[in-house]
Amino acid sequence: MCRVLGIHRSGFYAWLKNPLSRRAREDARLVEHIRHFWNESNGAYGSPRIFLDLREVGVSCGRNRVAKLMRENGISAVPKRRRPNSSYVHPEKAQSNILDREFNHDQLDTAWVTDITYIRTWEGWLYLAAVMDLASRRIIGWSMQRTIHRDLVLQALLSAVWRRRPQQPVIVHSDQGSQYASDDWIRFCNEHNLLRSMSRRGNAYDNAAMESFFASLKKERVRRRTYRTIAEARADVFDYIEVFYNRKRRHEHLGGMSPVEFERKKLVA
Repeated sequence: MCRVLGIHRSGFYAWLKNPLSRRAREDARLVEHIRHFWNESNGAYGSPRIFLDLREVGVSCGRNRVAKLMRENGISAVPKRRRPNSSYVHPEKAQSNILDREFNHDQLDTAWVTDITYIRTWEGWLYLAAVMDLASRRIIGWSMQRTIHRDLVLQALLSAVWRRRPQQPVIVHSDQGSQYASDDWIRFCNEHNLLRSMSRRGNAYDNAAMESFFASLKKERVRRRTYRTIAEARADVFDYIEVFYNRKRRHEHLGGMSPVEFERKKLVA
């Protein structure tokens, strides 16, 4: 067979002992390095960043070779998800801004603000709707779901009403998201003596207190994590709101107290 194929016997026997070519062996070692740096990034790195990691530790290779090996071995970065689109109410359905940026309220359960944010996981988006009492900055109601359906905001408001059971009218301020103009939302507010108020379209400052909470959530918790599952994100957001933010996090607006501590002292006084 060697004579027919025109190769040396010694070469054939050497191949039997080590059938992989030099290039294939180099590729196998390179894939091990690639997997190491990919795992270190929790699966967040694609070929450009892994290429830089390899160069930093002295591994010589080309950028295209790294991309090719990652593709052939099923190693890829977590895909960047598109930011969800927001839909707004028709101008005729927009509610007037009763709150009018008056974020300082002395009495509990006189003004609540609410909004929606989204949290990225490997399984998709997790949407969070929250309700805040402006007097104490406490998150008094919240809901997390995989869709941005109107039920998301209704469940958050329902939990706030169930927890606080207000005895007087309460301003409930939101943006102009379509969920806050649904018939179910309007009916619920009317039945529970809640006065609807809406920001001007696209004006985040009209709901600054809620925007501030979401910014703290993202900065202090969400952006420090990589959530592999929806359940993992739910548990972590619950921990941030109920264990840390409401009970432990100090607020300058509250004189350095947490929302729960502020409410406790206010009720005693």
